[in-house]
Amino acid sequence: MNKSMIGSWSAIILLLLFWMLSWWVSREPAMVLPATATNSISTEQQRVAGYSTTTALIQVSETLLNKPGGYMANDVLPPFSLLDNMPAWEFGVLEMSRDLALALRKDFSRSQSQSAENAFLKVAQPQLNIDHQSWMLPSAESEYRKAIEQFYMYRQALMDPKQNDSQFYARADNLRDWLKNVEKRLGSYSQRLSASVGQERLNTDLAGDAAARQSTTTPEKQWLKTSWWKLDDEFYEARGATWALLQYLRAIEVDFADVLERRNAMVSLQQIIRELEATQQPIWSPMVLNGSGFGVLANHSLVMANYISRANAALIDLSELLIQG
Repeated sequence: MNKSMIGSWSAIILLLLFWMLSWWVSREPAMVLPATATNSISTEQQRVAGYSTTTALIQVSETLLNKPGGYMANDVLPPFSLLDNMPAWEFGVLEMSRDLALALRKDFSRSQSQSAENAFLKVAQPQLNIDHQSWMLPSAESEYRKAIEQFYMYRQALMDPKQNDSQFYARADNLRDWLKNVEKRLGSYSQRLSASVGQERLNTDLAGDAAARQSTTTPEKQWLKTSWWKLDDEFYEARGATWALLQYLRAIEVDFADVLERRNAMVSLQQIIRELEATQQPIWSPMVLNGSGFGVLANHSLVMANYISRANAALIDLSELLIQG
């Protein structure tokens, strides 16, 4: 066998190894079962308000860092730097986690607007907001691990009767404030996914208020279409966000059980969870397809947008139920 043949076979084997490694690290992690389902927490812990929600945030954050291939969004060397689906998925998970961490800091852990911030969450929340692509001095992973340590300390303090400064207030108004942020996040994903086929949209930015103003004028009609190169990124970001949200809502189901039962809203939350579970169905195609709405090929973005829109509509109804006494 001459040198050229050896070189060719070596290149083929190297490419095959790179492909197998890329496939392995691009697999989405399995759903993290709620601690209550795995019997890893006691009944006493379940009774502590905030324990399940904080545990879900810890588990999701740890999965983000410890899944096969580790955290990839800030990798600068190939083959990991050449992959974009998993980094987009990670960013979706991170965005939902950031929203929950902020809600913990400014709402769930505070009794009123004039109350002091929790010391642990005051440190953790900014650490979770470092640039997700930062790879040195400091790296994103190191800051996220520090945030997780603070969440652990906050959870431990919730269970300590002597630490009255650490609280979690399971109130309807706190839950509704977080859900309103989730609604906006899901609404954005739905719009971006729907733009995969391109459509002309009328400007409704100021609809409903004749006195409303905006900073600069915008056209009455706009043509919106997601770039072909960004289709899979938008899809996997939304898939990661819904993966994380599913687990947070399951934790909310435990911590806010009394609130939800009192307003006869538990079944509404469970329906939202079912809608979001549909977003995590296996993808049998080797790539994200972008057929037209009624074309020969499927359009995965439109299917994902449908599930998210249904979940978002149910979230809006749940928010309204929480207003009622």
